[in-house]
Amino acid sequence: MFGRAPMRSDNTKYYEILGVSKSASQDELKKAYRKAAIKKHPDKGGDPEKFKELSQAYEVLSDPEKREIYDEYGEDALKEGMGGPSDSHNPFDIFEQLFGGGGSSRGRKKRGEDVIHSLKVSLEDLYNGTTKKLSLSRNVLCSRCKGKGSKSGTSGRCYGCHGTGMKVSTRQIAPGMIQQMQHVCPECRGSGESISERDKCPQCKGKKVTHEKKVVEVHVEKGMQHNQRIVFKGEADEAPDTIPGDVVFVLHQKEHPKFNRKSDDLYVEHSLSLTEALCGFQFLLTHLDGRQLLIKSNPGEIIKPGQYKAINDEGMPHHQRPFIKGRLFIHFNVDFPDSGFLSPDKCRDLEAVLPSKPGKQLSDKEVDECEETTLHDVNMEEEMRRKEHRRQSEAYDDEDDDDDDDEPTMHRMPCNQQ
Repeated sequence: MFGRAPMRSDNTKYYEILGVSKSASQDELKKAYRKAAIKKHPDKGGDPEKFKELSQAYEVLSDPEKREIYDEYGEDALKEGMGGPSDSHNPFDIFEQLFGGGGSSRGRKKRGEDVIHSLKVSLEDLYNGTTKKLSLSRNVLCSRCKGKGSKSGTSGRCYGCHGTGMKVSTRQIAPGMIQQMQHVCPECRGSGESISERDKCPQCKGKKVTHEKKVVEVHVEKGMQHNQRIVFKGEADEAPDTIPGDVVFVLHQKEHPKFNRKSDDLYVEHSLSLTEALCGFQFLLTHLDGRQLLIKSNPGEIIKPGQYKAINDEGMPHHQRPFIKGRLFIHFNVDFPDSGFLSPDKCRDLEAVLPSKPGKQLSDKEVDECEETTLHDVNMEEEMRRKEHRRQSEAYDDEDDDDDDDEPTMHRMPCNQQ
């Protein structure tokens, strides 16, 4: 070797960092590095500087030539250019080589977040299908710098975080107790890169992305359900080294004034007069596609209060099989006439037509021997509310009585007469 031989310096530090002896084999070095790297990785809350030292130690000792120089002359010889790690050394490269990228989000593209939008639709939209045009705003990679953020296409390492994207701060929380906190570097916003003002892209100002407005057509297919999702793959925000997320529209069905949907069936309420319920009816029902359906009873058919009738193939179309439809259910209510509507003569005429009264008829003598009662109209909902209010009031009064019982009782001592 020509010139001055390098001064000997510390040649044990790297072995101590890895926790191995100077005679450790390559397998032992690799095993020690893997164990320590998992614990000290910044993604696991480790100190970025400690992780960097660990990677430097393994990079040197795992290379036979660098290890020989280190054992002979120490760390300073490597720093003087005799095969040591360069300034551009990325501490995550070795980690990803050994772990296949599985332990770090660096070195491989991460997936961006999905963007969720609520889309209100009517029951008619879901029955007939529709297309809605919506305007979306998102970030896209700058077309001028191709997402680099600089005119030169390169960027330097952030000096605030040494390229890790994270900074560690400490604070004393008690005598002898230090708390260490990790947070995103405010200077590079977690990118680990720094771009000079003169080199910043004039279009995106170094942000690497620009704003874009886009009109998308959302196709609501026949038979889609409430809360069903319509996905636009990769249409969310773009970012460097990131796979764009999806834009997702979630359908929210608005309440309909006439129809109620349950799965692929439709339900509708309809009120009949007592005459219609007994003697027959027919009426028109406007469907969700505007068609007029004629609904009528069969000859001699009587509809009872609360009865259901169904019409096949007039419900909701099946999604992706719109020619197959569910059923349309009609729930009938019967409106009875008010008291006093029938005169005594009409009652007798009606009794002659209607079925005979059930049960044994009372004789005049049995009626005379009975105690007569009077029926009153009652609103059961109001009656239940009144009873509940009275029950709560009585419970409150009982609690007051219990509190009085807890008070200490003063006993009078009788006076002794002389």
